[in-house]
Amino acid sequence: MPLGPTELIIILLIVVLLFGARKLPELARGLGQSAREFRKGLSDDDKKPEESKPEQKQS
Repeated sequence: MPLGPTELIIILLIVVLLFGARKLPELARGLGQSAREFRKGLSDDDKKPEESKPEQKQS
């Protein structure tokens, strides 16, 4: 069930009332940093097993 523009505006107004207009940029900045760190952690985890995997000789 997709959200329409009216529902999004209502949600935005509720968020502004709860946190205040001054806190919203700080919350958005923190969310962006968290997302960046999460992606960085995922990419680091993908690279580490390849680097630390010992080469096996096939007989």
